[in-house]
Amino acid sequence: MTDRTTQVLDTFAEHLRTLTLPLPVEGAEAARTEARAALSQLADHVTPRLASLDAPLLVVIGGSTGAGKSTLVNALVGAPVSRSGAIRPTTRRPVLLHHPADEPWFTGTRILPGLARVHGGTSPEARDAEAPGAPDTTGDVDPATSLALHAEERIPQGLALLDAPDIDSVAKGNRELARQLLRAADLWLFVTTANRYADAVPWEVLRTAAERDVTVDVVMNRIPDRDGVAEELAADLTSMLERQGVEVDRLFLVPETTIDDDGMLPPEVIAELAAHFTTLAADGEGRRCIARRTLAGAVDGLATSAGDIAGHAALQDDERRRLREEAVAAFSGSRERIDAALGDGSLLRGEVLARWQDVVGTGEFFRGVESFVTRARDRLGQMLSGRPAPAVEAEQALGSGLVHVVVDETARGAERADAAWRASTAGRSLAEGQDLTRIDEDYPEQVRAAVRAWQGDVLELVRAEGADRRTKARVLSLGVNVVGVALMVVVFASTAFIPTGLEVGAGAATAVVGQRLLEAIFGDEAVRRMAKAARESLTGRLDALVAERSAPFLDRLDALGDDDAAEELEADAEALAALARDIREETR
Repeated sequence: MTDRTTQVLDTFAEHLRTLTLPLPVEGAEAARTEARAALSQLADHVTPRLASLDAPLLVVIGGSTGAGKSTLVNALVGAPVSRSGAIRPTTRRPVLLHHPADEPWFTGTRILPGLARVHGGTSPEARDAEAPGAPDTTGDVDPATSLALHAEERIPQGLALLDAPDIDSVAKGNRELARQLLRAADLWLFVTTANRYADAVPWEVLRTAAERDVTVDVVMNRIPDRDGVAEELAADLTSMLERQGVEVDRLFLVPETTIDDDGMLPPEVIAELAAHFTTLAADGEGRRCIARRTLAGAVDGLATSAGDIAGHAALQDDERRRLREEAVAAFSGSRERIDAALGDGSLLRGEVLARWQDVVGTGEFFRGVESFVTRARDRLGQMLSGRPAPAVEAEQALGSGLVHVVVDETARGAERADAAWRASTAGRSLAEGQDLTRIDEDYPEQVRAAVRAWQGDVLELVRAEGADRRTKARVLSLGVNVVGVALMVVVFASTAFIPTGLEVGAGAATAVVGQRLLEAIFGDEAVRRMAKAARESLTGRLDALVAERSAPFLDRLDALGDDDAAEELEADAEALAALARDIREETR
């Protein structure tokens, strides 16, 4: 096996192991099952076979309940090594028969690494479970977790037989194990009977074999011993196989016959099948050809699985994106409504307006800066004489109003996001058991702290812009807080947050005073620059507050893991398909 081949298989296996498909979208469970099956086939068959094409050919004997698989295996060996019976299921632990010289190929974990090895029926557990005469069981038993190994001289070297559980067993674990073992096969020996060869379940399995180009031999068992019946049944089965697109290498016909006291068939009825296996075992190149053909089909099947699973991973990505878009849209709406409340003047009504009027007074605005400064100085004198500081009260009122807007609008955003998620199965699975609309008890204080920090930024802007001697004197004559509140009012009253003209609305008259004051102190250009900086500072803090409130939603999506699985698996599908082509080229 080349380094490139190893990398292709290891990369695919790693992508399967890390695949989650966590959202309950259509087909997710089937895709998870397919991923587990692909991992199993990689470990059970593809990787070990690529590493050792000369290993014994593994013939898995499969079929429906009561088809006579175990009886056939016992006849090939010439001894009752696999339990058979009329009550089902009979085979609980799979039995692998090999030539003694081939034992090293199977005692380790080269193939079927998930099954522990039990040797030759020597342990009490092995005898109790699979030995002829052991009690039969029915019902939904657990799948076998071990593999019984039997070294038998009558099994030709270079070939091993594996008696699998029934593919239609009443026990779910047996059914799953049977399919796992068939995926590990180099060659399928499919056993059916004269009266059950048209059953649905076997044909489902045979179609899978056809899709994956598995080498298949078929045994039709218990054919009535009447003239022309065998030929008629063989023709009908062959016709059905052709219609289903199932290519069968050999069809063996076993007549209905009497078994002896040990449950053994007469050797002559399986002589043709035994001779076929002996010939195949002696043909090293023939075995390698079968192994490569089945291997190429298995790798091609893995490529198909990778593509299918990638499609389901893409559906998961689509659902993740949709849920993220719903959450983002809900909180983007909150953010827009916060901006609207700041820009439409609604924050400058009521208490805020009253406090601002306390700062600048009422009536006609003074026509000159000196007049305004004189008036403002008089009002500052009132503050120093023990009366409340209107600028501080106005600043507090502005901050309180902004806090209420942010808390209320983000709460509405959470409600909208929660409602959108709960309208879909995937969204409900993420919101289940969680109150995503609950406001964290620390959140209002976070908002208040952020607003206070922004107001501090505004005051720093005023101080920085008033650094030159003349401007500083004007600012100090009014007070930094008065000028800072004026800048806050201008920011709140401008729908664009950059004063390019006074909007008509509730905040317009209030903003006139603030704007004229700022322009008189700093000039038009400086006011624009300050307002822009104040707006950017406020925007950053508001964005962070809304992001904090949306985090419970987005964090749940982030916790779902990487969303690159679809792209990775698509690349795996292409690499596996190329590998299958290379294997077929080697076969030719």
